[in-house]
Amino acid sequence: MSQTQSHVFPRHCNASLPTAVGGDGCYLIDADGKRYFDGSGGAAVSCLGHSNARVRDAIKAQVDQLAFAHTGFFTSDPAEQLADLLIENAPGELDRVYFVSGGSEAVESAIKLARQYHVENGEPQRRHLIARRQSYHGNTIGALSAGGNAWRRQQFAPLLLDMSHIAPCYEYAEAAEGETPEAYGQRVANELEAEIQRLGEDSVIAFIAEPVVGATLGAVPSVPGYFKRVREICDRYGVLLILDEVMCGMGRTGHLFACDADDVAPDILCIAKGLGAGYQPIGAMLCSRAIYDTIAQGTGFFQHGHTYIGHPVAAAAGLAVVSELLERDLVPQVQARGAYLHSALTARFAQHAHIGDIRGRGLFRGLEFVADRQTKTPFDPALGLAGKLTKAAFAEGLICYPMPGTRDGRHGDHVLLAPPFIATETELDEMVDRLSRAVDTVMAGV
Repeated sequence: MSQTQSHVFPRHCNASLPTAVGGDGCYLIDADGKRYFDGSGGAAVSCLGHSNARVRDAIKAQVDQLAFAHTGFFTSDPAEQLADLLIENAPGELDRVYFVSGGSEAVESAIKLARQYHVENGEPQRRHLIARRQSYHGNTIGALSAGGNAWRRQQFAPLLLDMSHIAPCYEYAEAAEGETPEAYGQRVANELEAEIQRLGEDSVIAFIAEPVVGATLGAVPSVPGYFKRVREICDRYGVLLILDEVMCGMGRTGHLFACDADDVAPDILCIAKGLGAGYQPIGAMLCSRAIYDTIAQGTGFFQHGHTYIGHPVAAAAGLAVVSELLERDLVPQVQARGAYLHSALTARFAQHAHIGDIRGRGLFRGLEFVADRQTKTPFDPALGLAGKLTKAAFAEGLICYPMPGTRDGRHGDHVLLAPPFIATETELDEMVDRLSRAVDTVMAGV
C-alpha cells in the first residue's frame, strides 16, 4: 500500500515502508519475500525471534480461556505465576510486581511510587528526582523528563518536569586522560552526592539510571565500582535507587536482570521489551518489600493505574517468554554468543579508521563512529551518518539501530546491535558481514 492511501500515522511521515508479512526465527519477511536479519530485535525486543511456538501457543490458549479481566475486580493466574517467577529470580529485596504495557509506563509507575512511598513514610518534602545526561527512560512526560536525551526532549522542554541530570558513566568519551576506570567511576558517581547536597539532603525522592545505557549512548556499561558507590550514596541519604532495565534487562546483557553484573540491587526496577519478546505489549515495575509494606500499612492504595495492567494475555506471553529463557538456558547462551559476537566485531572493525569504540555486554553491543580515532572527534552532524547507515543496512537485509547525538544529543553517531538470543554463530557472522558492507557503503559516500 502506498503512503498516500494509508491512514496510519507513521513514525516518519515521508517514509515509504515495506509491509512485514512474516517472521521466521531471526528474520522478518516483507510482502516481496525479502528477508531481513533482525540485528537489533526491533529495539532490543525480539529476544526469542519471530516464530516461537511456545509463546504463540500460550497466547492462543489464554485468549480461548480469558482475554481480559480488569484488575480493579480480579487477579488472574498468568499474572500471579509470572510475578512469582520474576521475584524468584530477582535481585535483592524485590518482592512485588506491578504489570504495565511497556517501558514508559513502567518508568512512570516507578517515579510515582517513589514519591508516594516517601509521602507515606512521613517525608512529604522529598520531591526531586535525579537522572543522568544521555539517558533514555521513555516518551511519556514524566519518563521524558527523567531522560537525558537532549534531542528527544528539545521541543517538549516547556512541558517537562524539573529534574536533575548528572554525568553518565561514559568512559570512552568522558574519562580524563590517564584516569583509571575505577577512579573515573568514583568521580562521576560522586556527582550524585554533590547533587543531593545541592538540592537538600532530605529532598530527593530517587536516582534513576540504566545499568547498561541503551539507545542514547549505544550499549554503554558502567565501569567497575560505579553502581556500588551509587548504592552507598542512595542509602546514606534515604534516596531510592530506580534501575531502568527496559532495554538491557531480561537476559539481554547476559544476566536475567542486568544489575546482577554490577552486584547491586535496586529498590525499584523497570523491565519491558524482552519480557514480552514482541509477542505482546507488556512491562513491569518491581519494588522492594519495604516499599510495598509502607503503602500496604499506610493508605493501602497506590494512587496510580492503567486499564491494561496485569492483562491476562500479555502476562501469559510474558510467562512463556521468561520460562523459555530459563528452561532453555538462553541467558548463559547470551553470554557465550555475546563473547563470540564481540570477537567477530573486533576482528572486523577494531582497526577501522572511523570506528572508535566497540562495547557492550552479552548480545547488547554498540559501535561508535568517529571522524578521527586519535582525538575521538565525532563526524559533523550535518552528514546524517546514522540515518544513512540505517538505510544502507536495510538495503543489505539488516535491521540494526543506528542513532545520532551520542555525545550530547547533537554530535556523535553509533549503531546498536541486539540480535535474538537464538541467533547461531553463523547468523551472527552474517549480521557482521551485512553491517560491514553497509558501513563501507556509507563511508564511501562520506
